[in-house]
Amino acid sequence: MREQTVDVAVIGAGTAGLNARRAAEKAGAHAVAIDPGPLGTTCARVGCMPSKLLIAAAEAAHAVREARHFGVHAGEPRVVPGEVMGRVRRERDRFVGFQLKDAKSLSERGLLIDGRARFVAPNVLAVGDDLRVTARRAVVVAVGSAVRLPPILARLESSRVIDSDKVFELEAIPERLLVVGAGPIGVELGQALARLGTRVTVLCADGKVAAIRDPAVLAAAKSALAREMTLHTRSNLEAAEERGDEVWVRFRGEDGEVSEGTWPLVLAATGRAPRLGGLELERAGVLLDDKGRPREFDKTTLQCGSAPVFIAGDAAGLRPLLHEAIDDGQIAGRNAAAFPEVLPGERRAPLAIVFTDPQVASVGRRFDSLDLSTCSIGQVDFADQGRARVMAKNHGLLRVYGSDATGALLGAKLVAPAGEHLAHLLAWAIQSELTVDQVLRLPFYHPVVEEGLRSALIDLRTKMSAKTGGATSRKSSGP
Repeated sequence: MREQTVDVAVIGAGTAGLNARRAAEKAGAHAVAIDPGPLGTTCARVGCMPSKLLIAAAEAAHAVREARHFGVHAGEPRVVPGEVMGRVRRERDRFVGFQLKDAKSLSERGLLIDGRARFVAPNVLAVGDDLRVTARRAVVVAVGSAVRLPPILARLESSRVIDSDKVFELEAIPERLLVVGAGPIGVELGQALARLGTRVTVLCADGKVAAIRDPAVLAAAKSALAREMTLHTRSNLEAAEERGDEVWVRFRGEDGEVSEGTWPLVLAATGRAPRLGGLELERAGVLLDDKGRPREFDKTTLQCGSAPVFIAGDAAGLRPLLHEAIDDGQIAGRNAAAFPEVLPGERRAPLAIVFTDPQVASVGRRFDSLDLSTCSIGQVDFADQGRARVMAKNHGLLRVYGSDATGALLGAKLVAPAGEHLAHLLAWAIQSELTVDQVLRLPFYHPVVEEGLRSALIDLRTKMSAKTGGATSRKSSGP
């Protein structure tokens, strides 16, 4: 067996893994990444990029239909599935191609090893059957995540049950579709396909849609999405079987009523799980719980207990988002290079966006983490917001959370037009530790959707002042 010794070994060459290798190298370590392929990040291959390409096509079709509201009558758009999916795949392959070019460069320099790694000791990895890699300092695990299928659907082993990894390989757009799961992936893909002509039914076990925890925003999101899809929340999948060229499904609703139906295609969108199986982490002194996650894991340093093992990106199961995977990789890579001297990594304000229409976003503190006796909530309904009405996109609700004692802006949840831009403004303000007053001193142009944010902040300030008698602490800023 061949032997290779490095300072840091990184298992996985996705977003987190490549950033971990680069960070370790920048810290002065000889670092290599190990990956069996296929190369290219989850985001580029089966995640954010192809889904946004599909959504872009759906938005184009929707814009044609909605043009009548402006006195422009274009008729029903003719959707050509082969052309739609062809563009999705061409552009996706272009994005992936850039990553493959970078991977080839790393491989030629001996910094990317082709093979599947597993632990044989805390600092030692077996790669395939003919290579042993010893990491003098530490190992970073950045193996990403895998689609999680409900057991009832997994048992079918049917080509008519697909997951989000396979949806972009469709040659035809189905006439009808059942989406199992109403998380970000389920509602994004469901609405996109609905706008391309599919009759979509969405089934989810809990009451949440798009991972929304704020009840008022959740109600607004359900109302908006239900205009284009049939939503069955708090409904449990009970049985499924393939019947001819369709899949029969039975589910039970919140009221106990049993419903059933058949669909030519079922999309399982019940999330992803860390891909830690097969690594033999126990040989590195890392024990897993019954959910397959490390029993001891420091979320600030990404270290597993006292072992020379760090977990980054989707494999860590923290925030499965690309910008978080980049940060994870940098934190894990630096700490692996410095092991055993590890430090907590700096984190950004939490930010998550779901690309439905209207868009859903979460920023900063979550609703269910608030103490409502010490916090206030301001809100704006977009039904009568000026720019939203101009664009005929006047649906949604924005709620902002603030501290009564300090006046600090704590977080927000929204379902709103241009939500991705509102969310970034809020995230920047929260990370900069601005108070509500300080944000209101910033310029707001007219007429823009951001004026809705200003209205919500004014409402928040009014409610905080009412609770504190106007004694809310404020930082001095601006005119």
